[in-house]
Order: sequence, then structure tokens, then C-alpha cells
Amino acid sequence: MKPVLALVGRPNVGKSTLFNRLTKSRDAIVADFAGLTRDRHYGNGKQGRQEFIVIDTGGFEPDASSGIYKEMAKQTQQAVAEADIVIFVVDARGGLSAQDHDIAKYLRKIGKPCLLVANKAEGMLEGIQLTEFYELGLGEVIAISAAHGQGTRGLVELAFESLNLPDEPEETEEDPSVIKLAVAGRPNVGKSTLINTWLGEERLVAFDMPGTTRDAISVPFERQGQKFELIDTAGLRRKGKVFEAIEKFSVVKTLQAIESANVVLLLLDAEQGVTDQDAHIAGYALESGRAMVLAVNKWDAIDEYQRQLVQRSIENRLPFLSFANMHFISAKKRQGLGPVWNSIVQAHKSAMCKMSTPILTRLLLEAVQFQSPQRGGMFRPKMRYAHQGGMNPPVIVIHGNSLEHVTDTYKRFLEGRFRKAFNLSGTPLRIEMKTSTNPFADKESS
Repeated sequence: MKPVLALVGRPNVGKSTLFNRLTKSRDAIVADFAGLTRDRHYGNGKQGRQEFIVIDTGGFEPDASSGIYKEMAKQTQQAVAEADIVIFVVDARGGLSAQDHDIAKYLRKIGKPCLLVANKAEGMLEGIQLTEFYELGLGEVIAISAAHGQGTRGLVELAFESLNLPDEPEETEEDPSVIKLAVAGRPNVGKSTLINTWLGEERLVAFDMPGTTRDAISVPFERQGQKFELIDTAGLRRKGKVFEAIEKFSVVKTLQAIESANVVLLLLDAEQGVTDQDAHIAGYALESGRAMVLAVNKWDAIDEYQRQLVQRSIENRLPFLSFANMHFISAKKRQGLGPVWNSIVQAHKSAMCKMSTPILTRLLLEAVQFQSPQRGGMFRPKMRYAHQGGMNPPVIVIHGNSLEHVTDTYKRFLEGRFRKAFNLSGTPLRIEMKTSTNPFADKESS
């Protein structure tokens, strides 16, 4: 499981700059959820072989009692709740403030592992200006400059040491016959009802593997001889003083569940249609390359007119999931659940499909003969052969000349022919173009 680092601090201390440095991005938004985008952003980082999740938060005022500052405080408290370790960022040049003291008091009360980081410390790494921050009572002050990249690598290493992470991530052997299934969706869409219906219907012994408040719960079970590992994202399981006033929807849990799964079942609410949250969860799953199945729950609760609106909403807002099978179900009444299982198994089979080079090359040449790619400038793209470049999701690598001119429309045309030939459904299919280099290019330019 990826460790989670939360960046907290008052406004304008450089949290977003540090976020972008750690995630090696410039947009500060990797997973974007409606209602959270202003104050809480999620990104993936990697140092060595260790991957981690970073949460960026807005300015934190722990004692805010009303207005936007109360909402921002709530968002930061949620980030702290989801994190394994908190990175408290202060301004080395601006000095200590009363708000820093309030934040430090809150963090000491929570008892979460914490690193105190003095940002904007370029040129003063050994200066005595940092001594005042020891008043916060959070231990050693780590001097960095997020803008210049000074000290950020050491900061991440200290965070890993504080969490007692192994130097190299453990590589556990996984049973390829087990399908890892994540049920993802907004709060109150019916995830818990569906999971309980499945487990009760199959009358199988299931158990919850213990985890922290942000961990996904893993539930092994079997259906008709096929083994599954259900990764449950249905809300926080424990309640404590930290979480009483905090929303139950854990974004970190959802992101981790999607990354851990082979197949993602995206559950939609028929009564509410497709929301921004649904679209963002679907987008993240697609970026992660996960096989997907769509299920619209509470289908029995709406009339025919509403059903048409929901279907139109799905077509308009989730067109990028056209490869996924869609089912209309009622988890409460146990209606329509059988076909969902068939689609899950088919999606996994498609994601793990093996495609031989001779067959791929023949299909490619047949497609080119049927419809040639458009000419780009002076040259027409020439495709020579194709081979498989990966699974889960399947990747097809096409080699040739001038392939940088191949349009997205033509790639979709090729994707359709490959999908039909290999009966791929429920999985994204990625097509990569590799243009051959001209061995005489250097001689010609000389």
C-alpha cells in the first residue's frame, strides 16, 4: 500500500510548490473530485522504487468556526485523517506566526506522525533564523526550498524512515487466477448494500483484513469456482475523535483501491444520474489502465422517462467508457446482479489477453489495406508491424515510418478492429506508435 503524505500549513508558505515538486507535475491536480478541488488535491509521487501519494491542502485555520475557513479546515482535517504522515510547512523567511502555533497545537493533539519543514530556506540552510520554529514543539526543523528543489529528496527519505518503510517495496507473489475487484463510487450510492448482497447471496465465509481508517478492506470470496478479492471502498470503518465531524468519503481509499484492482466496478446512482465525482473516479480508473464495468444502482426506483435521462447522461458525460459493459441493477432487491459477474470476468479476461505478433501484424496490414492513414505533410505514415507491449491494460506497439502523423481518429479505427478481432470488452486498449530512426539522417545533415 502506498504511504500517504499530507501537506498542511497556513496560506502562502509554498505547499502547492512542494506538492508539484514531489509529484513532478505543474498542474497540482491529479485526482480531481467535485467539492474537494479548491482545498484538497491528490497526486502520485515516486522516489527510487517507492511510490507514494501526496495530498495538498488549502490554508489551515484549526479554530475557524464559520464560512469558507471552516470548510477549508474541514478539508485539511480530512487530509490529516487519511495520511500516514503529516508534513507541516512553515515559511522560513516570513517567520513564526500565531497561526503556526494553532496548527502545531492541533497536530500535537492528533498525535499523527509529523515532520516540521521550513520552506523558502534557500541561502539560509545553516542560519540561526530557523531556531524560532523549535517553539512549536514538533522536533527537528527541516530546511528546504521547494522552488529550487533543495532538501526535498531528503525530506521524503525522512518521511519513509519515520514510517519504518522497507528500503525496497516488498514484492509479493500474486495468484494470477484471483480477480481483484474494486467497487468504487460516491457515498450512499449503494456500495455496502451491493457487497453485503453478494456475500449473503453466495453464502461464503468472508473476513475483513484489519487495516487503518483509510485502508481499503480486502474480502476474499469465491463464485462458481472463480476466486475474487473484493477491495471494499465503502466508507471509513472506524470512528474516533479525529473523524467525528469529517466526511466518510475517503478519496485516498478510493484511489488506492483502484490502483490495487484488476477490475473496477463503478457504481452509479440512478436517482441522481452521473455527477462530477462519478466522472472523476471514472477518469482516474481509466488513467490507471483498469478494466471497468458500469452498474447503475436503484434502477427500480425510477420511471421510464427518468431511465432515458440517466442513459443519455451516461452517454454524454462518460463517452470515454464506451468500452465498458453497462448494467442496470437493484442491489437492495437483488435484481440484475448475475450479468454483472459475467462482465467482470470478461473484462479481466480481456485485460489479460495475450496477442501474438503475427496475428497483430496481419490485422494491422489488413486495416491499412482497407483504409490508409491520412498523409501528414510530404509523407504518408507507413506501418510495418505490430506487437504486444503489455497487459492490464493491453498495449499494442506499432512500428513504422512517419507515425507521428497518425491521427487520433485513425488510432480509434485501429482500436476498433483490434477489439473486434480479439473480442476485447471492458478494458482500455492503448496503441503506441514507434517511428523508426533514419540511419542516414546524420550523414545527410553533415
